[in-house]
Order: sequence, then C-alpha cells, then structure tokens
Amino acid sequence: MFDTNIQSMFDLARAFPDEQSCIKYLEQLRWAGRPISPFDPTSKVYTCAGDKYKCKTTGKYFNVRTGTMYDNTKISLQRWFLEVWIITSHKKGISSIQLSKDIGVTQKTAWFMLQRIRACFGIENNPAEKFEGIIECDETFVGGKNKNRHKDKKVKASQGRSFKDKTPVVGILQRGEVSKVKCIVAPDTKRESIQPFIDKVLERDAVVISDEWHAYKGLESRYDHHVVDHGKKQYVDYDNPEIHSNSIESFWGILKRAYNGIYNWWSRKHMQKYVDEFVFRFNLRKLKQNERFNFLNLNSGVRTKFKDLISC
Repeated sequence: MFDTNIQSMFDLARAFPDEQSCIKYLEQLRWAGRPISPFDPTSKVYTCAGDKYKCKTTGKYFNVRTGTMYDNTKISLQRWFLEVWIITSHKKGISSIQLSKDIGVTQKTAWFMLQRIRACFGIENNPAEKFEGIIECDETFVGGKNKNRHKDKKVKASQGRSFKDKTPVVGILQRGEVSKVKCIVAPDTKRESIQPFIDKVLERDAVVISDEWHAYKGLESRYDHHVVDHGKKQYVDYDNPEIHSNSIESFWGILKRAYNGIYNWWSRKHMQKYVDEFVFRFNLRKLKQNERFNFLNLNSGVRTKFKDLISC
C-alpha cells in the first residue's frame, strides 16, 4: 500500500523508484493483491509473463492498467504518478505548458494526460449522490471580461447575464462540517436548464437558498425555498443569518481566480472537465495529499481516447 508518510514529490520519487513499484502499488490498491479480470470479475485469472494476466472466461489478456486512465499508455507510470500528485496538490490547478516542463513531456502530451485525469475527477460530481440539509444554489458565467479585450474583439451587449462570450455554470453547495459542491456547464440559465439539475441532486426535504433570478421560481412547491435579493443589495437575511449564498460564491471565487491566473481560457467543449477538476479538489480538500492520490487511483476507471477529445 502507498506509504502514508509521503508528503512531497521527493518522497513520491523515493516510494516509486521504478515501473515495477508503480505496478505493484496499483495491484495492491485495486485488487488487494489478487488479480480481477476487468472483462469478467468472477472469472479465474492466469498469471502470464511480465505484468500480464489472462481471463479464463473470455480468453483476453489484461494488466492492472486495463480499463483505467493508464490503459494503453506509452508514458511511464512514474511520470503519470508525478502528474497525478501535482494536479491533486495544486489548489488552483496547473497549465499543460507548465506541467510539460515539470515532467519532461511535450505540451500536447501533458494536455492529453491532464484530460484523462480530469475525466476521472467527475466521480465527485456525480448527481446520483443526493444532497440534503441546507443547500445554496447559484449560477455564474465563465469567460473573459469584455473590458479587457482589444476594441476589435469586444462583444456587443455582453454585460450582465448575457453569455454571448461566456459560458453558464450552475452550482449546488451542501453545507455541513465539510461542505460539498456539484456543478454542471449549462446551455443557458433558464428554468428548464437549472431546475432539472436541482431536482436530480437534492432530497425533497432540503432547505434551498438562491438569489432572485427567475429560473428559481417554483422551487417553493418542492422545497423549503428562501431567496436573497442581490438586486436590492441584500446578501444575508438579518432576521435569519443562515439565509445567504456566500459559500457558493466563495467556490466561484476559487474557480475564477484559477481560470484567470492559471488557465486564461477554457473551451466550452472541454469546460465540464475543468469544472469537475475544481469540484473534486474542493470536495476532498480536507483529505491529506496521499489520501487524494490514493482516492483518484482507486477511482481511475475511465479511459479517454485522444480522438474523442479532438473530435467535433
């Protein structure tokens, strides 16, 4: 099992000095030392040369990387582990250009590796896990500021809630000892886009807090719904100080500072993966770094192909 005393990249390099040590770690983490066929978990497994195994039922060969983000990769697991460590420890993320320099690969390779990892981050953004208790709902717009653009690149009538040059993101935050969020990139901020997401995520006894945006109207028929009227400069209900949306606003602040300071731009096509990255990091912020490393490797069963990323 992964050494719980590892606290830095230096410790990581000592724990995984070669490829075989990485493979043994994954086998212990995923299989507890006993190989399980990804094609038929009930099948008997034969040990073959190297790190390969054979599923008796299907006759197919596999290894511990099969069916994970490491599947069919030509990059060493040592470099992969270093990248996973870096992206799960940097609070505001890391660009593919910087990462390519840190781990010694091309920018294109670093970006592809990051996208494979981000596809696994989605486990913390699964709407199947219901939220309850006190909930904050809000939406934001991700994109550059019109005032910062050159005059020939400015977009007319793009102020306020217009998303001609920005992308709407809807977020739901569950308060608690360790608050958690779920977010989706939405086509717009209409009621038909926002409320189905809310209904999918929330238990019916939830207390919902939102701003005055008309897309939240009607929630009172299904939830205990409270409104904070930002249009009237109201940011907290002074009769009940728990009625505010400051927590989800704080999450948006983290996401946007990273967008502006680290990435500078996200395409709409890939934005959900970037949003998943920040949901993952926020929800697991209380875990130790080695615990996040283990958690991601244990839930890395999503393989992303490059042709799928670049296809229209």
